[in-house]
Amino acid sequence: MDLQVHSERQNDTGRLRSTVPSRPVFAALDLGTNNCRLLIARAAPGGFRVIDAFSRIVRLGEGLTRHDRLSDLAMERTIAALKVCGSKIERRGVTAARAVATEACRRARNCNEFIDAVERETGIAIEIISSQEEGRLALAGCASLLDHSVPYAVVFDIGGGSTELMWLAVEKNRPPRILDQTSIRCGVIGLTEQFGGPEVSGGMYRDMVEAVSSAIAGFEARNGIRERVLAGQVQMLGTSGTVTTLAGVHLGLCRYDRRAVDGSFLRIDHARAVIERLVGLDFEGRARHPCIGQDRADLVIAGCAVLDALCDCWPVERLRIADRGLREGILVELIGSARELY
Repeated sequence: MDLQVHSERQNDTGRLRSTVPSRPVFAALDLGTNNCRLLIARAAPGGFRVIDAFSRIVRLGEGLTRHDRLSDLAMERTIAALKVCGSKIERRGVTAARAVATEACRRARNCNEFIDAVERETGIAIEIISSQEEGRLALAGCASLLDHSVPYAVVFDIGGGSTELMWLAVEKNRPPRILDQTSIRCGVIGLTEQFGGPEVSGGMYRDMVEAVSSAIAGFEARNGIRERVLAGQVQMLGTSGTVTTLAGVHLGLCRYDRRAVDGSFLRIDHARAVIERLVGLDFEGRARHPCIGQDRADLVIAGCAVLDALCDCWPVERLRIADRGLREGILVELIGSARELY
């Protein structure tokens, strides 16, 4: 499917046009290590129409690398965000939903206690999915951005607790085929806590890049991706806050604009120029940028290190940017399943 994402506004009073849907309403909730994100949509020709959305940085995985447990404060922040999501789901009359949790909940020893508390306090039943399922759903959400004239693709998603990597065969008139995939424990929260913090020196940054390079070496060795890259047979597609942020900074946006970023191309030399600029700024300098802000100013450098390592290993000329992924993949599948019933 060539995914088309539309949006629907409220009326002038700010009230919903109707609390009773005229047709099915679908919800996709992605509870990551850093973010809690919700999309609510109706089916539309070629895709879906977004009628409500929510996103909040909750840092559920804060401190997880040290303690292997979700902290009480992180769980409180997250449950508060999920209560907002639950209210929106009820208010919009959602008829089918899927809520998933990823790396933080996969790793935490107290994740079952947390999931039970979420359902008890918000009414949302969260499913902890594998890294393979996470990658598959992210691909389902952004696959329409792949160029079918290029036979291979590296698709990546830089998350808070991990980075998901997929190596794909891309064939004309067929869905992309996953040849291999892996999940490396190099996410922006974990790397920041291990190597950085609010202030990151040049040495700290190089240490982060080296850690990621070591983590992806086995994936490269068993697939020989670099050789295909040098032959001009590989495209790269990134779906994460890191790549959308870098694209927004490169474009000089006064405020983040999804329409300008999603589907755009970012040359790697331009990406590295932005990275060099950001690494040279202090925390406050990064926080002042409208595409970064206070909540991401300490994490963006770790994301840059992941991208730098990927491009060192696989030296493509440009990167395609996806401001879409796991939630969109869930919606595509929910809508497809509903259509099969009629």
